Amino acid sequence: MPAYMVAEVEFIPGPALDRYRALAGAAIAAHGGTFLVRGQEKALTEGEHRFRRVIIVAFPSLDAAERWYRSAEYAEALRASGEAMHRTLYLVDGVPP
Repeated sequence: MPAYMVAEVEFIPGPALDRYRALAGAAIAAHGGTFLVRGQEKALTEGEHRFRRVIIVAFPSLDAAERWYRSAEYAEALRASGEAMHRTLYLVDGVPP
């Protein structure tokens, strides 16, 4: 069953963001992830904005998404993320096809 990484983000432009994007993209691909939404501005329809942009990545399974998040490849990206963005990140199971 597919799973998704959903993040709401505010980017901080600069070299750390460039580094994060390169490292995170490579780590996501290495773990079977595919970007569905990549930093698009969201249209708020209910509730309150915390962060204005959204990232959604599809993974083959929740296990694959969790392996990605805990991987050595992504650990390097995480080190850059603190200077690259503010965010809230979720891993969530999808529904069966």
